[in-house]
Amino acid sequence: MWFRRDLRLGDNPALLEAVTADSNVFALFVIDPVLWPQPGSVRTNYLIDSLTKLDEQLGGQLIIRSGVPADVVPQFAQEVSASTVHIAADFGPYGHKRDTSVETALREIGADLIRTGSPYAVAPGRVLKSDETPYRVFTPFYKAWCAHGGRKPADSIPANFTFQSAPSQDIPQPTVIPGLTLPPAGETAAWEAWNGFRADALATYAEDRNRPDLAGTSSLSHHLKYGEIHPRSLLAELGENDEVFKKEICWREFYADVLFNTPRSTHVSLNEKFDTNMPWASGAIAEAHVQAWKQGRTGFPFVDAGMRQLLSEGWVHNRVRMVVASFLIKDLHIPWQVGAPWFMQRLRDGDIASNTHGWQWTAGCGTDASPFYRIFNPITQGIKFDPNGDYVRRYLPELAHLPGASVHQPWDEPDGYAHGYPRAIVDHKVEREVALADYAAAKEKSANS
Repeated sequence: MWFRRDLRLGDNPALLEAVTADSNVFALFVIDPVLWPQPGSVRTNYLIDSLTKLDEQLGGQLIIRSGVPADVVPQFAQEVSASTVHIAADFGPYGHKRDTSVETALREIGADLIRTGSPYAVAPGRVLKSDETPYRVFTPFYKAWCAHGGRKPADSIPANFTFQSAPSQDIPQPTVIPGLTLPPAGETAAWEAWNGFRADALATYAEDRNRPDLAGTSSLSHHLKYGEIHPRSLLAELGENDEVFKKEICWREFYADVLFNTPRSTHVSLNEKFDTNMPWASGAIAEAHVQAWKQGRTGFPFVDAGMRQLLSEGWVHNRVRMVVASFLIKDLHIPWQVGAPWFMQRLRDGDIASNTHGWQWTAGCGTDASPFYRIFNPITQGIKFDPNGDYVRRYLPELAHLPGASVHQPWDEPDGYAHGYPRAIVDHKVEREVALADYAAAKEKSANS
C-alpha cells in the first residue's frame, strides 16, 4: 500500500483492497523531492506530524523511502517480492503523470499498479454536462454532482491486521518555525474535530461561517488535504438541513474537477487575456507593498489580522481569504500568481486546486468567478463580519487597546497608533477607482485584439 493523500486506516478503499487481497501488506510512504515541501515550510511540519500519527496506527510499520517514485516504488516492490502496488488515484497534474510513470516501471518488473478510490467523493472527470464536456460554473456542477452521488464509506480493515516490516528511513524531524502553532494531525484528530464541529457548530454553520471571530467553521481543510478523513465520511453524516456545508465540500470537488480538465490553470488564468492585458503594478513600490501584505502590515486591520493568522496558524478563515486576496489584486494591483504561491507556502491546508481557483475566483478570471468589479472594502468587511473587533484584536496586539468595532478604523481614534500599528499603505477609495479603470482598459484591449 503506497500512501499519499490518504493518511488514515478508516474508510480507505485502496487499503481495504490491499489487505483483502493478501495478508502480507507493506505500508509505504515515498518522500518525493518534487512534492515534499521545502524544509521549514508549514506543510512539511504538518505532514511530518501526520506521518508520525499514521506510523503509530500501523504499529510502527510505516516504511519511509526517499527518491523519485518511478524508481523507488518498483525497487521496493522487488525488494519485498510484491506483485501489486495499491493506491488511491491521484488526479492532480503532477500526480497523474507520476502514477503513469510508476505504472510503466512496475509493468517492466511484472507488477501491477491498482487504483482504488480517490481523495474525493466523486472523482474528477466523472461529472459532465449532457454534451460530455466539463462544467465551468458551480451551481449546475453541484446539481449534477448530487445526482451522480458517491459510494458509501468503505469497511474498516480488520482491527488485528499486522503490517509487514522492512528497512525504513526515519520520519524527518520538523523544523521550528518561530511564532507558528499547528493543530494536531492524524485520523484521530480529524474525527475529534469533526465530532466537535457537528455537535457545536454544524446547526448554525449557514449563519456563522462568514464570521472569523466565531468558531463557526469545521477547520477540517488540513485533515482533508492529507486524507486523514475522507469527504465521503463527512457526507454520510450530514442531514437534509446541512446543505450549506455539503456545498462547501462540493466546492472542493468542483475545483479539483476544474484543475483536472485545465491543468495549466495552476499558473495561467482561465481567462488568459486577464494575464496579458491587465496593467499590473511593478517596481520597488509594488515590491514593498507585497512585503507589507505578506507580513500583515498594510495598515488595514482586517487584512492584517488575516495575514498574521496565516503566519501564526498556517490557516486563514475563508471569508478573510477572499478579502486579503482582493486587497492584493485590486488595491495593490498585484496578479493572483503572486499571492497564490505565498498561500501554498504558508498554509497547512495548501491544496493546489482549491488554492488556485479560490484565488482566480476572487481575481475575476476563473471559473464561476466573482466579477472583477466586485472589490471587497477591507474596512466595511471587517465591521460586518467582525462586528466587535475580536478577530482583529486576537492577531494584532498593537490594536488590542481599542474597544469594539473602533479597532477597524484606528485612524479615527486618538490613540489608534499609540502601540506601533502602521499607517495605511494605500487609499482604498483611490485604488478601487484605479483597479476599475485598469480593468476597463484591459477589456477594451481584449476586444480589439
